[in-house]
Amino acid sequence: MRVFIGMPRRLCFLAMLAASMHAQPPLKNSIEIEFVTIAPGEFMMGCSEGDSLCAGDESPRHRVQITKPFEMGKYEVTQEQWMAVMHDNPSGQKGPKLPVETVSKLDAQQFITKLNDLNDGYHYRLPTEAEWEYAARADGASVKLDEIAWYSANSDDETHPVGTKKPNAWGLFDMQGNVREWVSDLYSADFYSQSPTADPSGPTPEQYSRNTPLGPPGRGGRGGRGPLPPVPASVELPADATPQQQIDALRKEVTQLRDEVRQLRDLLATAGPPGRGGPGRGGPGGGGPGGALGNPVPGPAALNSNGGLFDPLDGLPTGLPVVRGGGWDQSAAFQRVSARYTYYGPTLKVSDIGFRVVRYR
Repeated sequence: MRVFIGMPRRLCFLAMLAASMHAQPPLKNSIEIEFVTIAPGEFMMGCSEGDSLCAGDESPRHRVQITKPFEMGKYEVTQEQWMAVMHDNPSGQKGPKLPVETVSKLDAQQFITKLNDLNDGYHYRLPTEAEWEYAARADGASVKLDEIAWYSANSDDETHPVGTKKPNAWGLFDMQGNVREWVSDLYSADFYSQSPTADPSGPTPEQYSRNTPLGPPGRGGRGGRGPLPPVPASVELPADATPQQQIDALRKEVTQLRDEVRQLRDLLATAGPPGRGGPGRGGPGGGGPGGALGNPVPGPAALNSNGGLFDPLDGLPTGLPVVRGGGWDQSAAFQRVSARYTYYGPTLKVSDIGFRVVRYR
């Protein structure tokens, strides 16, 4: 309790009352997710100066402003927190304080929907890529990786309880290593060249390219035996098209989409099983360059009648999702704060991907 020395009793009481009214509430919600306040600021996003390992989708380096404060999960969402909300545990490595993993982006969004249903005065969501990188760059290059991250050199090929390494300068734990983390943005390889300066949130559906390559093999992109044709656009019809012409055009589109689905299924079948960490983890031991699944291919996404993106394989809303931060199974080269990963579709689940949440009023 704050003590006010030399004040009359009544003024002392009023001062303590005012102090209590302006005191910050505990940064923890009802299921024990702890948060850290991230103040506004600006930083250079993308490939760090002097980093020779950067991929093309980490450039150009560009200035980003975070104009509003937000609260970010102090830790990755744990299995006990997940179970308190979802009443199951999909994780491959079980433990209440271990980060939840083997959850898709859709799973993470369903968890967040339930958090918002708590109606506790906050809005919850996944962090944007820009928010994630802003929070991850707190230390610059001044901290040794072994002090802050569980990765292939020290993890013994498994996840570890959250918060057992040192936090960064914001007070956030495991921003690198342990599990990689879903963010809210859709993926676009060239978005950095179009990104707004203030509070970027990724490409809009209009900017998102259905034919954007997924990145070099081993970086998290889905590989295959060769590129696929783009998802077909709608067949153009004259303004005075007859009903039969309209029917013929729709039949042609359906046939094209069926061919696309068949080729995608063949591609997934020839790629083989993803292994513990899923496709694109890299060579043996995880995180090595040159992933086992071959050359990158375009991602399967189509536009529905409302202009939204959907997955032609399962009909679910989609967009190539983005993962940030390195994982327990990846080498030091993949723990760089600018490294980006993308995977096919929002339903993919792998054992080195979890998430953390942000909230704001």
